[in-house]
Amino acid sequence: MVSPATELKPAGKHPVVNPADGSVIDYVAWSTPREVDQAVRKAAKAFESWGRLTVKDRVQVFFRFKTILENNLAELCRLCTAENGKTPAESRAGVLKGIEVVEYATSLPQLAAGQYLEVSPGVTCRMVRDPLGVVAGITPFNFPVMVPLWIIPLALACGNTLVLKPSEQVPLSAVRLREHLIEAGLPEDAFQVVQGAREVVEALLDHPDIRAVAFVGSSRVAETVYRRGTGQGKRVLALGGAKNHLVLLPDADPDLSAQNITASYTGCCGQRCMAASVLLAVGRTQAVIDRVAELSRNIVLGEQMGPVISREALERIAGYIDRAEKEGAKVLVDGRRAAVKGKEGGFWMGPTILDCVTPEMQVAREEIFGPVLSIVRVDRLEEALEIERESPYGNAAAVYTQNGALARKCADSFNASMIGINIGVPVPREPLSFGGRNRSRFGWSDITGAGAIEFWTQTRKVTERWGEPPDGGWKF
Repeated sequence: MVSPATELKPAGKHPVVNPADGSVIDYVAWSTPREVDQAVRKAAKAFESWGRLTVKDRVQVFFRFKTILENNLAELCRLCTAENGKTPAESRAGVLKGIEVVEYATSLPQLAAGQYLEVSPGVTCRMVRDPLGVVAGITPFNFPVMVPLWIIPLALACGNTLVLKPSEQVPLSAVRLREHLIEAGLPEDAFQVVQGAREVVEALLDHPDIRAVAFVGSSRVAETVYRRGTGQGKRVLALGGAKNHLVLLPDADPDLSAQNITASYTGCCGQRCMAASVLLAVGRTQAVIDRVAELSRNIVLGEQMGPVISREALERIAGYIDRAEKEGAKVLVDGRRAAVKGKEGGFWMGPTILDCVTPEMQVAREEIFGPVLSIVRVDRLEEALEIERESPYGNAAAVYTQNGALARKCADSFNASMIGINIGVPVPREPLSFGGRNRSRFGWSDITGAGAIEFWTQTRKVTERWGEPPDGGWKF
């Protein structure tokens, strides 16, 4: 690692900061628009051969890639923790979830085999999946390995070549993934990594040879990416932010609910689009709320929860809490002014619980992306469901109850795509696909599972009819 006290910033390079202590761990040069164009051109040249391979040949790379990732799991986790601040356990979970998508990609010969049907005597139709060409991925800071692996294996195994732009805050993991892919046998130019911020994103969206773009980030940027990309005729899937609601019913299992709610809003320091954000407490639920507060106060920063990504994020989150307190919210657990001994330069925000929040408050409506749980108290389940359905987002929602009928009622009523019953982070696992709705997703399809196969391919349908050869024609 590089110490900022002893190492001067190299000319033209940008620092990669460890959010746990504020130290500079590396420097990365950002790509120019010209370099983005060069990367796309290399990928286009590589597509000429990579796209012609059979899917069975392509997925052999990903069998080897999976083994390489597993053999280098510890090193990937350390890199993820260093540039993002995750705890080692969180980094490991994220990398393993990404490896699941690689494993799913190896099944493409069975999953994308196409269709064949005799539609009438002597007439057949067949449908096959073709790659699109050069495609792009734009990924966020919160999962440096997992989210790129939502995109990389499926986009490439479907026959495309890929240009990836990771978040400028976590640029190192993507470079390591590329190295491992080349080691696994992927042609070197088939997967390009470009670095930078807005200028690089715009260069990818504007490039005439990019056929499709997958993006994960905030809803504001997701909408901008979607509009700019589709405006130029590209296929775009842009996953945005969330405001996930947990409904706590009086009959919920106290211990299970308290532990799960706490884990949902504090895991990854709340920096995930599936994190709990608003707890809709229905009726007599004080015992569970007290237990959540107790568990939250006992979380050890630096061991059980990492930092937020930057000082700007720290100040933004604190601003939400300050405003909520001025508007009348009661701070049950206060994570402001948190610190970790020996890491005073880090960006630490402790678990924070705001009680007596009303649906109109900013903390109840906007994505905070930090370890902040807002409690809205209601008397009836219908009130809770109405609040959830009014959210402009639609990533996740969950209910805590021991009543199957009420659980089904909530699951059928929530206006979100990923539903949890006594599970506060209801992330689907392969082969089920990940993706939200409303302002949590711009575009069509999902980013993993069968939806990803649809997104990264185009179909070709061939209808055939053959008659008997004329007299004198060639026969077996």
